[in-house]
Amino acid sequence: MTLLSLRRTRLNRHIRELVRETHVRPGQLIQPLFVIDGLAERESVPGIDALYRDTPQSLLRQIEADIAAGTSKFLLFGVPGKKSANHFDPTFTAQQIESIRHRFGDDLWLAVDVCLCSHTVHGHCGVLNAAGDYIRNDATVEELAKAALCFAQAGADCVAPSDMMDGRVAAIRAVLDANDGERTAIMSYSAKFHSRFYGPFRLAADSAPAGSNRLQDRASYQIDPARPTDALASSRRDAEQGADILMVKPGLPYLDVLASLSRQIPQPWAVYQTSGEQAAIDLLAHNDLIRRDAAQLETWLAFNRAGAAMIISYAARRADAILRHA
Repeated sequence: MTLLSLRRTRLNRHIRELVRETHVRPGQLIQPLFVIDGLAERESVPGIDALYRDTPQSLLRQIEADIAAGTSKFLLFGVPGKKSANHFDPTFTAQQIESIRHRFGDDLWLAVDVCLCSHTVHGHCGVLNAAGDYIRNDATVEELAKAALCFAQAGADCVAPSDMMDGRVAAIRAVLDANDGERTAIMSYSAKFHSRFYGPFRLAADSAPAGSNRLQDRASYQIDPARPTDALASSRRDAEQGADILMVKPGLPYLDVLASLSRQIPQPWAVYQTSGEQAAIDLLAHNDLIRRDAAQLETWLAFNRAGAAMIISYAARRADAILRHA
């Protein structure tokens, strides 16, 4: 009797490639972009390699370089120059969408984040009540739906509500369908947790909650990390209300949630590898404590194994090079 040797399928690169069960492709990766109104010149985002706060002009040059490098899917965050407490103007972001679509046509797929945190004077994701200690749900949803329609009409392929308000997917789907927007997809941040892994992003998007308001953090509307059943309820609701793609954010700390949700809800799943996760990889690499691109691929494989069909990653613009040298 010949004993089974598991090592025979691990002996060299060729057989390891043949027996792999999980594969990441460049087309599964989505690159976040940040465009800032009134910025004189592009700025690096602290802690993350090759991530920038772009001007409208440098944004187009960056996208052109990304497409040349093999990246064709993007998630746009627009940061307006004027902040307000209510009645928000989505025009700046819509103008960038129009410019991108005019320049690149169908050479890319463009999702656009729909939230108010970069628009508000207080940095929260919606309209506060008079006391400043609670986000008014319905008033916020009305503003989100208005912005989503504006972005869709400007040329977005997909709108991505990230605010975690109740009922925003239904409202956005209704306003899109009523205005010839039935082809616009909705990618819902359906399982967005109140996490400590968002730091560099909040610098990039100028969206940190202001310390002077009575609502100090986002715990009252993002999901408690200790309550995964809430993520299931939220995701089921968003699927029923018309979300085409569901999302877990952050990624690595919530692999168990992603694996569980993707088994229970048979829809396309996205995962957002947050800025804090990315900064951890980049910082380790800069201190010669990890091989950056090999570690990056390892995280992407973990997301894929857990059920993610697509991965939002700040390293997506390096995906083709990473995967070619894996």
